[in-house]
Amino acid sequence: MSERERRVLVVAHTGREDARSAARRLSTQLVDAGVRVRLLREEADVLAQSTMAESAMAVEAVDTGNASAADCDLVIVLGGDGTILRGAELARPARVPLLGVNLGHVGFLAEAESDALDTTVDHVVHRRWTVEERLTLDVTVENDGRLVHEGWAVNEASVEKAARERMLEVVVEVDDRPLSRWGGDGVVCATPTGSTAYAFSAGGPIVWPEVAAVLLVPLSAHALFARPMVVSPRSTVAVELVADTPGVGVLWCDGRRTYELPSGARVEVRAGRDPLLLARLHQAPFTDRLVRKFGLPVTGWRGQAG
Repeated sequence: MSERERRVLVVAHTGREDARSAARRLSTQLVDAGVRVRLLREEADVLAQSTMAESAMAVEAVDTGNASAADCDLVIVLGGDGTILRGAELARPARVPLLGVNLGHVGFLAEAESDALDTTVDHVVHRRWTVEERLTLDVTVENDGRLVHEGWAVNEASVEKAARERMLEVVVEVDDRPLSRWGGDGVVCATPTGSTAYAFSAGGPIVWPEVAAVLLVPLSAHALFARPMVVSPRSTVAVELVADTPGVGVLWCDGRRTYELPSGARVEVRAGRDPLLLARLHQAPFTDRLVRKFGLPVTGWRGQAG
C-alpha cells in the first residue's frame, strides 16, 4: 500500500458494555499509533466518549452505506457473528478486508479474541495480516417473469414459510433442471462459510472454507428425497414457490435482510460475483478452529503435533 494516511472503520455491538469498552480501547490505541479511526455515525456518540477525548481529531463519523469503508485498510468488528455480518455489509462492497474480534459465544467468522486486543492492535499497526477470500451468494427474485429483488449473502440465503401454521410448497431446480418438490419449512442455500451456521443447525454438512461449493439444505421437508446436497459453484439453484398453494414465503439473507415472497415467486441463488475478504492474523488450520469453537473431544489422538 502507498504511504497515504491510514484509517480503519470500527464497528461494534454498542448494546453491550464489553463491546463498547473494547471498541474505545482499540480505537484509542490505533489513534495513538497514528492510524485514523472511522466510526459509523449512529455509533460515534456512544463510542467517542471521554476515554477517547484526546484522540478526537483522528476520529471521524460516517454515514452507514456502501462508501462507509472506502479508503480503509480494514473493517474491524467487535461482537458476535451477527455484528460481524453487519460489518460484512460494509466491507464487501468496498473490497476491504474484515477483521472480526469475537465477543460472542462461538464466533466462527471472528479471527481474534477480545482478551488479546493488544496483540490485535499490534498486528493492525504493523500490517501483519493475510487476506482470505470467502465465497458469497448472489440472490435474485422474480415474479411473473420480472426481476423484483436482488440480494447477497455471506452465510446463507433461506426461503422459508411466512406462516407458522402452514407448510411451504416449493419446487427446487439445479442448472435449469427440476430436482424435486418439497413441502416443509423451506430451503437453505449456504456457502462453506455458512456451513457452520443455519445450514449446520438444519442438518447440513460442514464444508472447509477453501472448498468452492454451494450447499442446498431442505428445512423439515416432508419428502422421501430431502437430503442435504452440495453443488458446483458454477451451478444455479432455483427455488420456486408453487403457484397454486396459499400463503407467502420469506427470503432471508444472512438472517438480517428479508424480502416477502408471493405465491409463484422464483428465487435464484448462485456463487457471488464479489467475495468477502477476511483478514487473518493466524494460520491455524480450519480443523483446529472446529475443535476449539465446538469444544470437540480429541483425547486419545496419536498423530504428530506441529
